[in-house]
Amino acid sequence: MQAKAETFQQLVDSGVVAVLRGADPDTLIEITDALVEGGVTGIELTADNPDIAELLDALTSSFDDEITVGVGTVLDAETARMTMLEGAEFVVSPSLHEDVIEICNRYGTLVAPGVMTPTEAIRGYEAGADLVKMFPASSLGPGHLKSIKGPYGQIPLMPTGGVDLDNAAAYIEAGAECVGVGSALVDYEAADRGEFDSITEQARAFSDRIETARND
Repeated sequence: MQAKAETFQQLVDSGVVAVLRGADPDTLIEITDALVEGGVTGIELTADNPDIAELLDALTSSFDDEITVGVGTVLDAETARMTMLEGAEFVVSPSLHEDVIEICNRYGTLVAPGVMTPTEAIRGYEAGADLVKMFPASSLGPGHLKSIKGPYGQIPLMPTGGVDLDNAAAYIEAGAECVGVGSALVDYEAADRGEFDSITEQARAFSDRIETARND
């Protein structure tokens, strides 16, 4: 298992973490190929998918260093441990669970708990979080993230939930290290039709927005 610092840098380099909620084993590899082609190499599956073990195995056996694979919607230490054993390189929660942070630190896996308030952000960071997921970003906006970054500039933030092409750059400009994006990035109906080029185009559009925001 790679070092947490390396995983963190790979997610930052990607700029976007693709949240594949409800991913289908039949199209997962093609969707991931399309994302990588568009510059998105951070891939987050979700633990509430009944096929999670199969999906993790498919990605870890099909891609080498091209992608960084993690699991989100992790609510307890048992699930975190299971996903790490299956090859997850990072673990994400929608809320703050200190038992998840503890077990990820025990086994050297990057962990990103979900927070909404400054108090939760510092509590998660002090508990050992490597990256803090601001969720749901749509309820808070880039201004909220910037306000947290004011007193807590040391805390790396990843807004998720409601991030789209219209606001992704604003989150980066507000201080986010990377953004988590779900349905605004991956069109599963297009994937079912075999239209993977459209996913590549959307991934490239996000990558371009992130790069431009970082260079401004």
